[in-house]
Amino acid sequence: MIDPVVRLDDIEAHPRVVFADVRYYLDGRSGRAAYEGGHLPGAIFVDMDIVLAAHAGPADGRHPLPTPEAFAEHMAALGVSDDDIVIGYDDAGGVMAARLVWMLRATGRDAALLDGGLTAYAEKLVTETPRRPRGSFEARPWPSERLAGIDDATSAENVVIDARQAERFRGENETIDPRAGHIPGAHSLPCRENVDGAGLFLTPAQLRERFVAVGVTDDATVVSYCGSGVTACHNLLALERAGFAPGRLYPGSWSQYSATDRPAATGK
Repeated sequence: MIDPVVRLDDIEAHPRVVFADVRYYLDGRSGRAAYEGGHLPGAIFVDMDIVLAAHAGPADGRHPLPTPEAFAEHMAALGVSDDDIVIGYDDAGGVMAARLVWMLRATGRDAALLDGGLTAYAEKLVTETPRRPRGSFEARPWPSERLAGIDDATSAENVVIDARQAERFRGENETIDPRAGHIPGAHSLPCRENVDGAGLFLTPAQLRERFVAVGVTDDATVVSYCGSGVTACHNLLALERAGFAPGRLYPGSWSQYSATDRPAATGK
């Protein structure tokens, strides 16, 4: 399997590469409109709400994983096949595209984030929408060893990391989910700090320092969560880039947890 983060020069000539634009905004802007305004040549648009999440009730969180069958149907319709190498990108350091990349890698496909994302390759953007023939994409179950439930996210046996911005972790600025704060015992590890000011990923050694600082060891079981199980995937890819074993995604994340009557912590 390829590295979880790649540069354009290292991958664009590969005959099986499919670029996937996964722009998504919490402020109401349209990711599709942004895609139509300019994207990498040949890139498809992958809709977060339609392709990468199910439409469940509040008890499941804002972005529960879709069924394997629904995910496979959408990817095939977009022209993606099992043997393609999917390179996901966005304009936010990869924190949105990480959801697609994690889903593909967790089910055994070659996929990676484009280092630097859209902003690093602004001179290459086009507006033409590619027409790809239907792909051959198998429905594969989400592997249980790569997923965590609400009890796993509260277990002292796991190192639990929160990918949200620090102020949301501390409970100072919650405008999306039912309650402010974080899961008791969790560590703040904002995923947007996995990249530098230019949107390029930190080195594996630098990422390793970040994880070690919150208690991650080579034999630790890491559970990653965020607001709705999207940006938590960025920390999981960074964990892999840093040389640690794959962690586990808590898909319900804070949007599910905060809708329960379980205790919430605030502050550092």
